[in-house]
Amino acid sequence: MSPLTSTPDKLGTRDAALGAGQVVALPSGRIACTERGSGPPVVFVHGLLVNANLWRNVVPAVADAGFRCIAPDWPLGAHRVPMPSDADLTPSGVAQLIAEFLEVLELTDVTVVANDTGGAITQVLMANHPERLGRVVLTPCDAFEAFFPPPFDALPKLAGLPAAMWLGSRLLRLQIVQRQPSTFGWLAKRGIPADVMNSYLLPIYESREIRSDAKRFIAGVHNRYTLTAAEALTEFDKPVLLVRAADDRIFPPHLFDRLSATLPDARLITIDDSYSFVPEDQPTELARLIVNFAT
Repeated sequence: MSPLTSTPDKLGTRDAALGAGQVVALPSGRIACTERGSGPPVVFVHGLLVNANLWRNVVPAVADAGFRCIAPDWPLGAHRVPMPSDADLTPSGVAQLIAEFLEVLELTDVTVVANDTGGAITQVLMANHPERLGRVVLTPCDAFEAFFPPPFDALPKLAGLPAAMWLGSRLLRLQIVQRQPSTFGWLAKRGIPADVMNSYLLPIYESREIRSDAKRFIAGVHNRYTLTAAEALTEFDKPVLLVRAADDRIFPPHLFDRLSATLPDARLITIDDSYSFVPEDQPTELARLIVNFAT
């Protein structure tokens, strides 16, 4: 039986530039994703409270260059398909979910492109499940002790407070809250379009199950995951492209200096005029870097 079914549309849409939508059935749950292009696979890993729409301006150029671009909605709070109540949504559990995704779709020699929280999860994937990976692109992301980094480091404790996720999902609908450094204000230099922001925030606002998924993930975040992964990354001998943002206000430059020194086969590049969300601020340059690196 095929692992694919029709994609849901209840909790927001995905940009048409991402390609066709589908749902992949995994042992741990179901994952909605989009797919565009054919050729060697490129799988994208977004961060907390965003979804595949983060890559809407990157995927077309990469697909047109001859790659099969797959952009899933990982269960990090802006997804449309709730996970089972017993699913492991710790960072290592989500890394396992990505490994299952690659296995079910029979993807090999995969280029994984990650951003923000997704970069931390990808480091755990690299440490624990490197078999199907061919190369990795890490854009600004959590690493080492900075998981979560300030000003987000209080989130695991806040998520455990009664009704915190419900209240937070309501406050995030306010533009004045979205502009704060502790939410989305320091992530995209020129802001995030309203329709894209709505796709990020509608699931956690509308769905109790999605709020539960987000709470379980956030409450489980701890830098022991990235610190443990970093120990194993000294043995990760596949190519890694580290894409640092010159104007990043969340992830300090020394994090990528340390990653570059830790990884045996790493190349470090700095992109100008961008905050942490390089796929939002500099999508054309990021797509070019991905294509050149994967080629």
